[in-house]
Amino acid sequence: MSFSFRSLSLICFAFILSVSPAAAGWKGGVAKSNITPQQPMPMSGYASRGSKHAESKLTDLWAKAILIEDESGHQAVLITLDLVGIDRALSQKICKEIGKKHNLKRKQISLATSHTHTGPVVGSTLSPMHYLLFDKENQQLVDDYAKFLTAQILKAVDQAFADRSEASFSWGSGEATFAVNRRNNKEPEVPNLRKAGELKGPSDHDVPVLVMKKKDEIRGIVFGYACHSTTISSFEWSGDYGGIAQINLEKEFPGAVALFWAGCGGDQNPLPRRTVELMNSYGRRLADAVTKVVNGPMHDIKGALKTNYEEVDLALATLPTKEELVDQSKSANKYVASRAKMHLDRLANGQEMSQNYPYPVQVWSLGKNVTWVFQGGEVVVDYAIRIKDEHGDQNLDNTNVWVAGYSNDVMAYIPSRRVLLEGGYEGGGSMIYYGLPTIWAPEVEETIIKSVEKLNQ
Repeated sequence: MSFSFRSLSLICFAFILSVSPAAAGWKGGVAKSNITPQQPMPMSGYASRGSKHAESKLTDLWAKAILIEDESGHQAVLITLDLVGIDRALSQKICKEIGKKHNLKRKQISLATSHTHTGPVVGSTLSPMHYLLFDKENQQLVDDYAKFLTAQILKAVDQAFADRSEASFSWGSGEATFAVNRRNNKEPEVPNLRKAGELKGPSDHDVPVLVMKKKDEIRGIVFGYACHSTTISSFEWSGDYGGIAQINLEKEFPGAVALFWAGCGGDQNPLPRRTVELMNSYGRRLADAVTKVVNGPMHDIKGALKTNYEEVDLALATLPTKEELVDQSKSANKYVASRAKMHLDRLANGQEMSQNYPYPVQVWSLGKNVTWVFQGGEVVVDYAIRIKDEHGDQNLDNTNVWVAGYSNDVMAYIPSRRVLLEGGYEGGGSMIYYGLPTIWAPEVEETIIKSVEKLNQ
């Protein structure tokens, strides 16, 4: 019996399809790279630190990358960073280099920071804290660290791609309850309020968990929690409770890389706090919550990976005039003066103040199961609650919607309309330390929510 050339070609084509990457299922890769500063340098997180350098180390700081690839070959890379935040310029530079090297679009890359307050100054993040304070030597240390950080992030991403192979992904959700709404509960009163069951204000105690396995071996554990990383304020490098949780999970699951991202914890604190013992306790509690999920029944990720990203014009309130900036530059509050001087210098260099800020919103869909929203800035918990209510599966108690803050660009606090109108630190006072010239306009929440709706179509 003979075969035509056409028949032979069809057989060969069918064989190629049977072994193609698209038919082989999902793939993944994971890696980590140490980003602990290699020399003494200023710390970020608290203005009171001034230009004083870190004195020692409690834990290392890490950049960790996980590559997620669906059956069609569509990829996404999440990079988690044990840092207070990252500014727009540095974020754009890093994402551009990753995209160019690995053929990824901006929507396929997410940078998620833990917001630890015991990490280094990063780029121009929280610049009014340092603008009038740093001498050339300290500024050079900050610039050098940004270069080191970029190289280490790229190294982690490269290694995650090198680790790419067949993988399965599953998800679940646990609970941790040490986060407390700091706007509604006075810190000294929290132990008694908690004991009496009288804590007030909204919180988000969900602990989303994503597990990557290869040949039934756990290789990656991604998890989040909505709480400030402010348990300690010493002059020691530390990933705070999120760093401790990662350390514990990597001990519990040898061979796995644990990646932590911060949720909408802009108005949430770990309370009580201020001791290393509490930091270790919270880290262990969070790790235990993740472990319980990993060891329990989880949901398989099935379907397609979808990635979307856009930058929306987030409106600011009325901008200050040049004359008002001059008055502010003479303020007895050195941070008000620093912010004003920074904007006056920019005006002198021909840079006009903008009425809007290019705010990043990103939405990933992991199969038909998980909607993952990444927001820039220090996002208050109202956003997580609303987005879960509007996009979650009620049968799963909305736990299939994950909302990360502190992602891609940490430019300011992001208040809900409620918090903005109430005022206070998260509603406006914090803008001084981030450097934006004024507070947000009232429509900020609706602008962001509409963007999430658009990207989650």
